[in-house]
Amino acid sequence: MRSLFLVMLSLSGAGRLLALQSKEKPPASYSITLPPEPDFSAVDWLVGEWRGKTAGKDPQGEVRLTAAYDLGRRFMILREDVALPPTKTAPATRESWMAILEPRPSGQGFAMRAYSSTGFITRYDVAVKGGEIYFNQEGGEQPPPGWLFRRLLERVNDTEFSETVRVAPPDKPFFDYYTARLTRVMARKEAPAGSPPQTPERPPQPNAQPHK
Repeated sequence: MRSLFLVMLSLSGAGRLLALQSKEKPPASYSITLPPEPDFSAVDWLVGEWRGKTAGKDPQGEVRLTAAYDLGRRFMILREDVALPPTKTAPATRESWMAILEPRPSGQGFAMRAYSSTGFITRYDVAVKGGEIYFNQEGGEQPPPGWLFRRLLERVNDTEFSETVRVAPPDKPFFDYYTARLTRVMARKEAPAGSPPQTPERPPQPNAQPHK
């Protein structure tokens, strides 16, 4: 009987000791290593609002493009509205698109995913050479079937750049879709971390067709 009492006393003391130790044990802490801050210095000049008209055709089309940082400057949001007049081979065209631009993890160049008011979703490889930014289509979740698009932005100065869009129909070579000259119309404005770009939404514009 005495032996049983000693065993029960021993177990009771061990339980109190474990409870005391559990109260004194510091809480576990976890941390997630964040990716390095992105470097947008090569394309920083693009931030702001730009407007312009197409060149080489009469009547002229209108182009509006905005670029702004978002989510703590980890991404750049691009938005563009394009209105092109009718030609002999194509009706008038209106299209809006937005895109998310981010540096590649390798640090070499950028990647961009674009969402169009036509419903297409395309990915682009983006390369910078001096004051020139090259956008080359490389697939996407829902790209235009068989069509390829390229875009070139050429910086002229702090308040002006040119934009050339080239298109290749299925099994056909590239041709110039349009070229536009854009000028800065709004001073750059930094977006607070976590806030959406200060750019008004445009309603979807169907009937986007390349002009020949």
